Amino acid sequence: MTQTRIAGVIAAVPTPFDKHGDIDADAFIEHARWCLGNGCDFLNVLGTTGEANSLSAAQRAALMTTAAHGLDGRRLMVGTGTPDLETTAVLTRRAFDLGFAAALVLPPYYYKPVEEDGLFAWFAELVRMTAETPIPIYLYNFPQLTGIEFSPALSARLSQAFPERIHGAKDSSGNLAYARELAKIEGFGVFPSSEAALADAGRDGYAGCISATVNIDPRSSQQLWRDQQNTGLLEQVRGLRQAIAAHPLIPAVKHLVDRRTGNAVWNKVLPPQLPITDEKRLKALDALRIAALADV
Repeated sequence: MTQTRIAGVIAAVPTPFDKHGDIDADAFIEHARWCLGNGCDFLNVLGTTGEANSLSAAQRAALMTTAAHGLDGRRLMVGTGTPDLETTAVLTRRAFDLGFAAALVLPPYYYKPVEEDGLFAWFAELVRMTAETPIPIYLYNFPQLTGIEFSPALSARLSQAFPERIHGAKDSSGNLAYARELAKIEGFGVFPSSEAALADAGRDGYAGCISATVNIDPRSSQQLWRDQQNTGLLEQVRGLRQAIAAHPLIPAVKHLVDRRTGNAVWNKVLPPQLPITDEKRLKALDALRIAALADV
C-alpha cells in the first residue's frame, strides 16, 4: 500500500440516518463527494461528528465499506478507536484492506486516570496486532470527551518508537498552545479542530485542520489554507465556525447539510444527541447557510 501524505482541509463528515436509524449510504456519498469537490483535500469518516461511538462495530464496518466503494480511499481518514483493543484492531485492519489513507484512533477512554506507560502499551499492542496491515495511525486527542490527553512527551515517544505507523494527531482540545507543542515533534502531522487555525499553519507547523464546520463552507477554508495572510478571509471563516458552534454542534452541522441538500434524512441524530427544534436556533442556522452561500 502506497502511503498518502495527509495535509490540508479535512471535513469531519456527519453520518446520515433514516427514520429507522439505518445509515443512508446514498446521502453519505453525495455529501462526501460534494465536500471533496468544493475545497476539501481529505475527509474524516466516523469521527465524533460522524457519531461513530453511537454505532456498533458492524455498522462502522458497513459504512467504511460504503465509503471505500463510493469514494477514493486515498482521500479518506477513518475513526477506528474503541475502548477495547480487539475491536480497534479489527476496524483498523479493515481500514487498511479497504484502502483508507489513515486510521484516527482514540485512546482507550473507559479507564481513567491511566498512566502514560499504560497508554503507550495499548498503542504498542495495536501496532503489533495490525503489523500485517500497516495503515498510518493518527492519535485522536479529545480530552473533553475521553478524559485522557496525549501529552507531548507521550506523543513524541509513540512517534519515535513507531515512526512508520504513528504519523500525527488530530487535536480537538481547542488548546492551540498544546497543538503547537505537538507540532514540534519531528515528522508528526498535527491537525487542530478549528479551520481558523489554518491562518497559523505555516508559522506553527500544522499539517492542516480536521473540522466539523468545514462541511458547510469548505471553499473558504481551502482559500485560507492557500492564503494564510488573508485577515478578511480568516474573520469570515472564524465567524462562521463560532456561529455554528454556538449551537449543539453535531445536529447543527446536520441541519445545515439538510438545508444544502434538501434531504431531511440529515436531521436524524442518534441518542444521546437530540435534533434542534427551537425555532430561534433553526432560523439562526438558516441565516448562516444563506450567508455562507453568499460568500462562496
